[in-house]
Amino acid sequence: MDASEKSVYEFGEFRLDPVNQLLLCKGAPVSMTPKVFNTLVLLVERHGQLIEKDEFIRQLWPGTFVEESALAENISRLRRALGETAGELIVTVPKRGYRFVGDVRTIAPTEPKTGHNDTHTWLVPQLKVAAMGVAILTVCGLGYLYTASRSRVAGASPNEPIRSLAVLPLENLSGDPAEDYFADGITDELITQLGRISALRVISRTSSMLFKRTSKTLAEIARELNVEAVVEGTVVRSGGRVRVTAQVIQVNPEKHLMAERYDRPLGDVVVVQGQLAREISEAIRITLTPQEQTRLASVRPIDSDAHEAYLMGRYYWGRRTEATTLKAMASFQQAIERDSQFAAAYSGLADSYFSLSLPEALQEFLAPTDAYPKARAAADRALQIDSTLAEPHGTLGMVKFNYDRDWKGAEQEFKRAIDLNANYANAHHWYGMSLMWQDRFDEALEQVERARKLDPLSLVINANLGFVLSVARRYDEGVKQVRKTLEMDANFAHAHFRLGEIDVMRGRYADAIPELQKAISLSDGSPRATAELGLAYALQGNREAALKLLDALRRLSTERYVSPFNIALIYGGLSEKDRTLEWLEKAFAELSPTLSLLRVTPAFASVRAEPRFTLLVNRVGLPQLPRFDAK
Repeated sequence: MDASEKSVYEFGEFRLDPVNQLLLCKGAPVSMTPKVFNTLVLLVERHGQLIEKDEFIRQLWPGTFVEESALAENISRLRRALGETAGELIVTVPKRGYRFVGDVRTIAPTEPKTGHNDTHTWLVPQLKVAAMGVAILTVCGLGYLYTASRSRVAGASPNEPIRSLAVLPLENLSGDPAEDYFADGITDELITQLGRISALRVISRTSSMLFKRTSKTLAEIARELNVEAVVEGTVVRSGGRVRVTAQVIQVNPEKHLMAERYDRPLGDVVVVQGQLAREISEAIRITLTPQEQTRLASVRPIDSDAHEAYLMGRYYWGRRTEATTLKAMASFQQAIERDSQFAAAYSGLADSYFSLSLPEALQEFLAPTDAYPKARAAADRALQIDSTLAEPHGTLGMVKFNYDRDWKGAEQEFKRAIDLNANYANAHHWYGMSLMWQDRFDEALEQVERARKLDPLSLVINANLGFVLSVARRYDEGVKQVRKTLEMDANFAHAHFRLGEIDVMRGRYADAIPELQKAISLSDGSPRATAELGLAYALQGNREAALKLLDALRRLSTERYVSPFNIALIYGGLSEKDRTLEWLEKAFAELSPTLSLLRVTPAFASVRAEPRFTLLVNRVGLPQLPRFDAK
């Protein structure tokens, strides 16, 4: 039968209209996802007949590998939508399939309705949520209808898939602000799950989190993030259970596409995220590859305490300071102690280790010889448990580039991370920075720009884009880009540091000094920013100020880790050749990641012709091209 000739069916108090994709109960619409709706249509059209599980899967997921659990979940959602009478309508035939046994009445074929004022069009009202729970609108005393304001859903007609999406911070309904980390963590993991869908561009958490408790409209948010749809929802946990609601709203034209509610034991929350990601992909009409289907379906339950510790770790790691990264590390280790097979916790631990040895990010707590081997071991362990994770491959790329100086191996790891999750902004960002040091500037800018599109409000990515432009000698563009970053947050230490670093590179030492002073103040005395300020003073001719900072760094090194590269930088600016080379060789012995700067910074002009310096550049593996002289 042609789609336009399909009949309308009635059973009990329900009316099913397949053409207009509409299920009514006493005239009120019942909300369900397209896949659940199609499951009902298949059952009703063949009422009284046994439909085998394999046939369901062929009909509902054509050409795609799907486990039986996905079908079982679909039937479960359908029963919830139909309410208490579902048991009288749908019968499970053990190990075989399902049969619809309700009394079905067939009505004459209907025509598709498309007008917004049609009787088959309904306005979806906004639900108000209480502080300690989720309000539920009961349709016919049976199914749940979750809805959003601003949305009007007409009888669905075929539409183009939505290709870009932002997950807004899920609202913490516990009434306790201390529980924010839990809701933020669920948001973060949902973004990660959706990011695995190659046909979809998903905004990274850094940008999405900036809209927490925002007063902006969805249209404004979508415009700012350049997306077609947004996901918003709530999280509340109580009595060992977690309730998650989520809805998908297309922005232009505004249309409510999906609403789901999950009420599960805490230990099932990771499984819920995979199910929710599948529901969202279905609602926005994205076709998953067989590999993506498998990844989203094969999520194992995790010990609830381990998962909570992991969420706390990601919460702290996202703040990117030495103090919060140390807290993140402790949380990840706690998660691993609770669940030794928790791959994502090992990945978080790996990120924490290498983050604590990134001077250019103003974190310099651990020596590279301490941090990077531990980061590698944790990333390797994560991949032993789950080889489909993108994040550990990105981390291994950083280890191989910054520590091993295996730039080919690093590129393979970055590409593998991107293959597994094309929406992983950090992988594009780190890959771009590694390409910059190889003088592959066009490729570097392409990758960092891709990272920025995925995470448009990331301060780090925006500031580093300016640095890449400057290393490519596009100084004016680079400075302009970093200043745009400071317009986003005037107190972002890393942007002030990059601006000062660029000014040193182009010989504007007087301009560099106040920016570096701000960076030091805002970063609680970063040794890397302090060294750059000492270099600026030295090159400006203020030897006294440079020596004062040099002494301060040497004293600080007795209390905490300070990279030898920082000492070499100031000695280089003071043209003290022997001491410069001595401290550079110490930095090489520690495999310092900042050695990539050897050809960029003007600090080493006095030793450039020295054989020891040439040998060092060769051993680091840098391209043998002239240094970028300051203007």
